[in-house]
Formats: sequence, C-alpha cells, structure tokens
Amino acid sequence: MAIRDILIHPDPRLKAMTDPVSDFDAGLKKLADDMLETMYAAPGIGLAAPQVGILKRLLVMDCIKDDDQAPRPMVLINPSVTWSGEERSTYEEGCLSIPDQYADVERPSEVEVTWQDLDGTTQSERFDGLWATCVQHEIDHLNGKLFIDYLKPLKRQMITRKMQKLKREQARA
Repeated sequence: MAIRDILIHPDPRLKAMTDPVSDFDAGLKKLADDMLETMYAAPGIGLAAPQVGILKRLLVMDCIKDDDQAPRPMVLINPSVTWSGEERSTYEEGCLSIPDQYADVERPSEVEVTWQDLDGTTQSERFDGLWATCVQHEIDHLNGKLFIDYLKPLKRQMITRKMQKLKREQARA
C-alpha cells in the first residue's frame, strides 16, 4: 500500500466526469487499498479516485470517528444514488482537495446507494447522518462537482483564490 498525493483545487481533473470501472482486477484492489491508506493518513472520512488523479468511478469512505468502534472501510465502485429521502440536513463539509476550508451544505439526510464491490458484485445500502453526507459528497466528486459548487459565487471564488495561493506556496517550497 502507498499513500498517494491528493490533488488540490483548482485542478481540471477534479472537475472531470469519471469513467465507469469495468476491470475488477488486482490493479483496482491496489488502488482501493492505496486510497484507504491515503484517506486515513490525511486524515479524512472519504476520498474519491479523481482526488488522486484517477478518473474512474471509485470512492472509499469510513465515517467511524469513535476510537471505541471498529473502523468500517468501504470501497464503492460505480456508485449511484437510487433513492433520496425528502428530509434535508445541513453539515459543515470540508474536502481533502480543499484543505482547511469548510462550509455548510444542505443535502438529503437519507439516501440509498447501489454500487459494485471489489469483486464486481452489486451491493446496496441505505445511509443516513454523516454517512449519507459523505457518500453524496464523494459521488459528487465522480461527477466533477465539489462541495464549493453549492456555495454562492463570491464565497466559492474566495476559497478558490485561497487554494491558488496555497498551490503557489507549495510549488515554491
């Protein structure tokens, strides 16, 4: 397993539509393992393949934050939301590709998602709370959408300028 570099916004790969995964091979398992290791090291609760420069429909997540609970790493391949509840909830979201920036985003508070696992077997689960927010945030990444796209233009531009400055500073270091 290896920790991969996480792309920082703005980067055109973060705004690209991803391609479905069709090869369920050892390379896919290695990518998923690397992404989980990268996510935990960041630390974060979710990571989508475009964030590590891979334009495939793959995400990983683990919303267990309590040290008393066993981790629940999940790998979702070709995920799609098949049902959304009518009730909405607002969470302060952040993103590993937009470090140290947070904003309230409203989303359905409960969703059902269908995906394939590493063997290509179809899975389905209903998520609520933080899990629902996280899975929707990560699926957005697969569709070229960032959490800041939900914000008003002025706030979005301010965050983008901060990220451009951060990237310039990192390039000089």
